[in-house]
Amino acid sequence: MTSPFSAILFDLDGTISDSAPGILDSLTYTFQQVGVPVPDHATLLSFVGPPILDTFRIAMGMDEAMAEHTLSVYREHYLSHGALDSAMFPGIDIVLRTLHQAGIPISTATSKPETPATYILDHYGLTGDIDIITGASDDEVRSSKADVVEEALRRLAARGFDVSRPVLVGDRLHDVQGAAVHGVPTVFAEWGYGSPAEAEGTIARAATPLDLLPILLPGVSPTTTSAS
Repeated sequence: MTSPFSAILFDLDGTISDSAPGILDSLTYTFQQVGVPVPDHATLLSFVGPPILDTFRIAMGMDEAMAEHTLSVYREHYLSHGALDSAMFPGIDIVLRTLHQAGIPISTATSKPETPATYILDHYGLTGDIDIITGASDDEVRSSKADVVEEALRRLAARGFDVSRPVLVGDRLHDVQGAAVHGVPTVFAEWGYGSPAEAEGTIARAATPLDLLPILLPGVSPTTTSAS
C-alpha cells in the first residue's frame, strides 16, 4: 500500500475528537464566571477549533488582561471537567491504526494545548498510532494553526521522517489557511464543525473518517478495512 503523502497531520477537535460538548460547557461556565454574556449556541460552536485565546481577544473583544484572565478560568475548568466530555469520532481509530501500520508518519496539528490534547488521546487509546503529538504550547505562545503546522513538520523531520509531501486533515477554515502557509494541502473532514464553505481550497473532502482511507491510502476501502 502506497500513499501519495509522505506524512499526515491531523487536527484534533472536530476531526479526531467530538469535543464540542466539553468545550461549550467550559466556555459557558467561564463567561458566567467572568461576567460576560454567554453567546448563543451557534456562536459558541464557532469557537471550537480556532485558538481559544484569539477567540477571547477577537470574537469577544477582550483586552489582553481580560483575555488572559478568562483563559485561566477556562483552562482550569476544562482540564478538570470538560476535556473528557467528548467522544472519538466512529472509525477514526481504524484510520489511524491503518495508516500507522502502513508506515506513514502521523502527527497531530491542533490549536489545543499539548497537555489536554495528550490527555484526551491517551484516554481514548490513540497515542500508540500517532508518532508525535503537536499542538499549541501550554502558554499559548504557539497557537496559530500555521505555527502548529510548522512545529509538527519540524518535529517529524527531526525524527527522520520524510516531510516532502505532507497533508493535513482538518474541519475548519483556519486548518486550511494555516496549512496553506506552508504549502500543505488539506483534506476536509465534513463530519466536523466547519461549514461547507470552509472547505474551499481543499484537495478532497471526506464525509466520514473511514472515507479518508481511499484518499490517504489508495487501494484501501472503508468496507474492507472496517471488516478486517
